[in-house]
Amino acid sequence: MFAYFILSWICVFVFILCLKFRRPKNFPPGPTPLPILGNLLNLSVDNPMRDLERLRKSYGNVYSLFIGPKPIVVINGVQALKEAMLTKGVDFAGRPQDILVTHLTENGLVLADYGPSWKEQRHFAVMTLWNFGLGTESMEQRILRELHFTMETLEKSIGSTMNPQFLFSNLASNIISLIVFGKRYSCEDQFFKEVVRCFTENSKLSNGPWAMLYDSTPIIRNLPLPFMKGFKNMETLKKLIAGVITEHRETIVPGKPRDILDCYLDELEKSDSDDSSFSEDKLVMLILDLMFAGTDTSANTLLSGFLYLSTLPQLQEQCQQEIDRVLGNKDHASYDDRHNMPFTLAVIHEVQRTANTVPFSVHHLTTKDTKLMGYSLPKGTVVIPNMKSVLNEEGQWKSPHEFNPENFLNDEGEFVQPEAFMPFCAGPRMCPGERLAQMNFFFIIVTLLRKFKFIWPEDAGEPDYTPVMGVTLSPHPYRIKVQLRTTQ
Repeated sequence: MFAYFILSWICVFVFILCLKFRRPKNFPPGPTPLPILGNLLNLSVDNPMRDLERLRKSYGNVYSLFIGPKPIVVINGVQALKEAMLTKGVDFAGRPQDILVTHLTENGLVLADYGPSWKEQRHFAVMTLWNFGLGTESMEQRILRELHFTMETLEKSIGSTMNPQFLFSNLASNIISLIVFGKRYSCEDQFFKEVVRCFTENSKLSNGPWAMLYDSTPIIRNLPLPFMKGFKNMETLKKLIAGVITEHRETIVPGKPRDILDCYLDELEKSDSDDSSFSEDKLVMLILDLMFAGTDTSANTLLSGFLYLSTLPQLQEQCQQEIDRVLGNKDHASYDDRHNMPFTLAVIHEVQRTANTVPFSVHHLTTKDTKLMGYSLPKGTVVIPNMKSVLNEEGQWKSPHEFNPENFLNDEGEFVQPEAFMPFCAGPRMCPGERLAQMNFFFIIVTLLRKFKFIWPEDAGEPDYTPVMGVTLSPHPYRIKVQLRTTQ
């Protein structure tokens, strides 16, 4: 009798679990989930992009998975992404709040949910970047000034091989530091080293198996498991940034901002409304968002770019010929020069397309009951854009699966940008730093190619273009040889 009672309760428990894992009516199709695990076994930690592509072939451009008991929807292809991010942008403008990376960042600008507070903070970030010099000679000079230090480092490496990873991380980080803090940091600076350490460790945590367990199994979140290291790192980062804010408060001249931090402090002084979202806590998280997003993605894109340039020397030489022709005897490039460099511009955009640095964008959340490609998505549905499906979509590109600048050139050799070029996503949650990133890539690649030649070492073997998974994608570590160009 007792055994029968236990068996009955087990059956009821399994039945309840099965109900929790049922897809709502007219919900996108997908593989059958297992109780408790959902579809976790359908995904591998080392190469989820391959698994998502396999599922796309089975279930179409819009399908669903269960991560634990939570259903998520994966969207693929230009048509589905345009409908979600542009046509119905506000419907898909939310962010999931109950996951590790959101808890770590405490709803910073990138991961804050859609609403008045996020709108106010984003408006400040976009307008301050623009008013502070984005697209003007002021911003150009900041980038070129930092490039001077990079070229000094490269000159010391002439004739030898080097790993460019730290070089580009330092370059990208200091360009952001100049904009945010008004100063640069040497690689030996203790503040800089500690920030890099915390970012690196949290980046690995946020994309690893412990993050997946944290997201799918809330009961374990207070246990002393490895993800707790992420929260300790965030406390360290907040203390470091709080120290910089204190320094700025002591030296700020009202109405004469030196950097974004000063601009925010000015805004704090003006914001006496109870409805204002401006606070010192929000300032700390905004700074951390700008630093992480601006450093990691830019550095990894540059690493991919110089991997291709060094292993495809004919493309490098063609860029250099165009750069020499356009710049002539000018001391340096200006951003307007890009209009006369269609091939170089095509190479830069092709690097971004093939690098696909943020392969799943940042997860979205439906803000209300909505429809996508005929399917019904309830409010609060987590949505993952598969950017690889867009940046490599058949029919959208001349050469979708290989590195080819012709993807961005028409028959007359003029630069064109296909609608499928969405490395910064699209719509209301499009990356606010897109224009700054484009400026960085242009000045860095043009300036370095004008002076140096980058060579794949003879003893380095065949290059490996397969990306390494993380919060962002990066190339496998590699070494390149640096030479001064004979024209210099």
